[in-house]
Amino acid sequence: MKKSIKLIVAIAATSLVTSVAVTPAAHGATKQKVCVALDTGGINDKSFNQTSYDGAKIAKSKGWASTIEYLPAKSPADYGPNIQKFVDKGCTLILGIGFAVADAIIASAEKNSKVKYAIVDHDGLKNFCCKVPNVKGLTFKTNENSFVAGYMAAGLSKTGKVATYGGMPFPTVTIFMDGYAKGVEFYNEIKGKSVKVLGWDPSNPGSGSMVGDFANTTKALSMSQAFELQGADVIFPVAGGLGGTTAENSKKTGKSITIWVDADAQKTAPQYNSVVPISVLKGLSESVQSVIKDSYDGKFTNAAYVGTMANKGVGLAPIYKPWTTKIPAALQKEAMQLQKDIAAGNILALYEN
Repeated sequence: MKKSIKLIVAIAATSLVTSVAVTPAAHGATKQKVCVALDTGGINDKSFNQTSYDGAKIAKSKGWASTIEYLPAKSPADYGPNIQKFVDKGCTLILGIGFAVADAIIASAEKNSKVKYAIVDHDGLKNFCCKVPNVKGLTFKTNENSFVAGYMAAGLSKTGKVATYGGMPFPTVTIFMDGYAKGVEFYNEIKGKSVKVLGWDPSNPGSGSMVGDFANTTKALSMSQAFELQGADVIFPVAGGLGGTTAENSKKTGKSITIWVDADAQKTAPQYNSVVPISVLKGLSESVQSVIKDSYDGKFTNAAYVGTMANKGVGLAPIYKPWTTKIPAALQKEAMQLQKDIAAGNILALYEN
């Protein structure tokens, strides 16, 4: 167990390559045209695409972009053509939303050195985005806040079984699932319990439960129902807008609750308050605003943005009503302390004492 806890801290250590600046004239970005290439799921997915584009809208409202626009993707085949349309339109900063768009962004960036690019939710480690001078990876240590979510899920479960599934086995998806499973393991060790995780085993990722995309509501529903049949009463879908499918099922059956991912469900999907106690947040809007402002200020570089619990780039939303009274006060207190310890880098001290 101690090795696994050390591993989650080790994963959080991100090694960045030397940054290379793309330097426009200072505040030449007053004419900045920001263009957003969405992943599949649509602009109103109440999760990844929507929250990222909200960041662009906020940046425009602050004067950091003169215009913003987006293009949706019905399938991965749209990524490259959408990005080329933006190049042809004279976009000065092109953002690809999601790990899946990364290859198309990098291919375009290598051909268009005067255009700046960013990849929202690039892993920033295993791929070479940040070696391309005009591409910035926006990355997030979501194992940190997912660890707390796993701990809470274990504490909330009445059946002793919790579950998770992903959209596709990207590193940016599985890092959530790793953190969640290790948080459950940590709870078991601290409490002397044996809560089981269905759908994901960090030591055997090939056996993980994956939808295969981020749009197949039929399969997401089938997985959610199967988890309930196996006894899971807390489900953590890491699949963008498909979280709504799981939450809707939780409402219908009354057999499970759902942990939301990426966005704050209180703001994007309040209709699920009765079955969504918490949201595991990724600072998508904040990261998008950051890169747009850097570009506006003439400070764009290819050094990765890294969202952590310490810099509030990842976190958990406040517990929603009516869950403030449903979740045991002791568990709420433990979760708050765990967040503080992770932010301070003291998770090992918390575990060992």
